[in-house]
Amino acid sequence: MKSILLLGQSNMAGRGFLNEVPAIINEHINVLRNGRWQMMGEPIHADRHLAGVGLASAFAQAWSIDHPNESIGLIPCAEGGSAISEWQPGSVLMRHALSEACFAQETSEIIGILWHQGENDCNQDLYQVYQSQLKNVIAHVRKELDLPHVPFVIGGLDHLTHAEGFSRTLTQHAEINHILQTMPQQVPDTYFATSKGLTMNPDGIHFNAQSLRRFGLRYYEVFKTLTSLYEPLKDEATCVEALYERPFSKNEQMRVEYEKLATGQISFETFSERLKS
Repeated sequence: MKSILLLGQSNMAGRGFLNEVPAIINEHINVLRNGRWQMMGEPIHADRHLAGVGLASAFAQAWSIDHPNESIGLIPCAEGGSAISEWQPGSVLMRHALSEACFAQETSEIIGILWHQGENDCNQDLYQVYQSQLKNVIAHVRKELDLPHVPFVIGGLDHLTHAEGFSRTLTQHAEINHILQTMPQQVPDTYFATSKGLTMNPDGIHFNAQSLRRFGLRYYEVFKTLTSLYEPLKDEATCVEALYERPFSKNEQMRVEYEKLATGQISFETFSERLKS
């Protein structure tokens, strides 16, 4: 099985509202939980009780569509509110991520790393050390996992040109975004995915669910082509709809019905009848 390591802060973990988009349910997409692979369900991350839709589910669904006879695993290690200084070698977050990645490597091949972080470093002149700190992160992860050329895809902060809500405090987002945009010229096998045109939750700082579907597709396009993306994809809305066109397998339909049972939406009798059909 192939797998993808997810690093960064809350916009990687995901804060999209679960009721705003159809669920992605695919028995060929797994998530590492407690050292074991489980069929993916959203939210993927559990860094906060407010975790919701993230970009990785759309990424994985797009990958699965392109690889119909294979499985992919997601390794969720993002932490909401984390600064780049908290991801340096030896930090708790880095040690935890490497531990999870090592578990994953026992049963899968890590083929990519997705990074979205920087909002917490958009003030107090923290951009002045951000480039060197991000280089440290990339080099350390690759070295410790023995993956010197693994693609490292970085998401942008381009969307913050129209600051609202909490994002009004991110006064140096342009400086951080410039560093993120130019990292592919600084570090080999590193790529950039723009966040231009994406929209936010009412808090003004977290991508909404629909935008996270679009962002996941951008990350996947970058990963697939090994080419940075500085403009939105063409026909993104159509591409997002295609994520939901795959019919459910019997196992996936059973998963849907069990979730309804587990959340009190249907009775056990109804659940049993639906399993027979």
